[in-house]
Amino acid sequence: MTDRPIRVLLIDDHALIREGLRAVLSAREGLEVVGEAPNGAQGLALVQDLHPDVVLMDISMPAMSGIEATEAIARTAPDVRVLGLTVHENPEYFTRMLSAGAAGYVLKGATSEELVSAIRSVFLGGIYLTAGMAGFLGKACSARTGEPAGGRFAPDGLTPREGEILELMAKGRTNHEIAELLHLSVSTVQTHRANMVRKLGLESNQHLIMYAIRKYQPTLDAYVEKP
Repeated sequence: MTDRPIRVLLIDDHALIREGLRAVLSAREGLEVVGEAPNGAQGLALVQDLHPDVVLMDISMPAMSGIEATEAIARTAPDVRVLGLTVHENPEYFTRMLSAGAAGYVLKGATSEELVSAIRSVFLGGIYLTAGMAGFLGKACSARTGEPAGGRFAPDGLTPREGEILELMAKGRTNHEIAELLHLSVSTVQTHRANMVRKLGLESNQHLIMYAIRKYQPTLDAYVEKP
């Protein structure tokens, strides 16, 4: 995966939560907590100073929310992967966070194993969704395409194969998982992704993931629980 630890930055307004996260992650081989911040504004400054691989981002914070901070990171440090961390198991927060540019969404009630898996998944280029949110997205994919998830779907001039890969990306699959599901090599999946970035006029793989989420979001909005 990498010959160095995955560098993680913690952004959460609760000191006890940051302390607990640091303890859990620091005990895991291959992970290194490089800093922490109590709000989005300070977190943005640390992103520029520390250049972490993954930011573990609380969503609900005063002054600057995690959604606002994620948008700023996507603009200024697009190579940094943001993983949303929240108590809200609500599709509205889920869609807003991913639309802001986050690469994943995990609940604060998750096990340490799930949290570590989520960090590693987004670091490798995938999208990590909690089981409940993945279920909402799966329904949206099926409703939008008119057939089960994984069916043919070729939006905006993409080939059917590229459409399949785009759909699986939106569901949080990594390159290795997509390759296994579609019986392709990992290098072929990477080539398809690069071709989609070029065809769609995007700047990076991160923007392609954001595109994939937004492509499905109009249908997903129908499942959002309104207050």
